[in-house]
Amino acid sequence: MAQAAGRLGIGIIGAGKVGPVIGAALAGAGHAIVGIAATSERNLERASAILPSVPVLDIPTLVERSELVIIAIPQSEIESFARGLAAAGVWRPGQLVMHTAPGLGYRALTPALEAGAIPLAVHPAMVFTGTSLDLSRLHETYCAVGAPAPVLPIAQALVVEMGAEPVVIPEDDRAAWAEAVSTATSFSAAIVGQSLGLLANAGVDNPSRVLGPLLRSSVESALAQADATSIDLSSLDSEPRPYSPEDPS
Repeated sequence: MAQAAGRLGIGIIGAGKVGPVIGAALAGAGHAIVGIAATSERNLERASAILPSVPVLDIPTLVERSELVIIAIPQSEIESFARGLAAAGVWRPGQLVMHTAPGLGYRALTPALEAGAIPLAVHPAMVFTGTSLDLSRLHETYCAVGAPAPVLPIAQALVVEMGAEPVVIPEDDRAAWAEAVSTATSFSAAIVGQSLGLLANAGVDNPSRVLGPLLRSSVESALAQADATSIDLSSLDSEPRPYSPEDPS
């Protein structure tokens, strides 16, 4: 199908919580979703809810038909996946290939790059629900972007079209980005869960409604203080923290 100037035919590999949402956001900017590749029945149901009528394709067919391929699979599988498709001769020159893992830069897609494709690394700093709610949340989200310097504006433009704000993260700093995102989300989940339990034990009805305004005001206050003052890193815990990146599928 012919696309308007600047519009891309997009294929999505992985129908977890991230891929279909990013696809829907780009579809809202005028791009066309040519297909999605997934195997899990639950994931396919999620994809059909966010991207109705989008065909389910096998991976070689999807890549062949796509100008932009979004790889939204677990971080640990991305490099071997890109290598496998390169060995099969699937990538083609000029094709855009984007992964969504937090801790990897564009070099994770080196096999695609060697085949002439254009590698992009884009990770939104948000917790995805896999529902249409995420589309509005993207408009308040920053995305780590990485790409070879000549094509970095492409990655930035795609993020803007999603409604988010791009932040360029150098290849060597992706692990630090991923740890920061993981620390914030895991710490928040643990504290919220503990606080909800305490309120419930105290007999508070609907503790989430009580806690919501408190958490929002507390986080906003902490962020405002961080913006207004320099952070003394020497006062922070220097012990390494275990990191397990969120599975983007």
